[in-house]
Amino acid sequence: MLNLKWKDAPTIRKVTCTHTNAEKYLVSNVLTVGKEYEVKNETEEFIFVVDNTGNVGGYYKDYFE
Repeated sequence: MLNLKWKDAPTIRKVTCTHTNAEKYLVSNVLTVGKEYEVKNETEEFIFVVDNTGNVGGYYKDYFE
């Protein structure tokens, strides 16, 4: 499973969180507005970053710039 190696994978780029106003899910406890996060993987809809918990999590791209 490739997703188990993402945490140790090289960083693709860095993104900054712009907001945590989620319609459906609570993300304010794992993302901080204004903080820069390391992108480990990316799809058309999601960005997988190392969040505040220290683990890789997948989030919609609209939370980042």
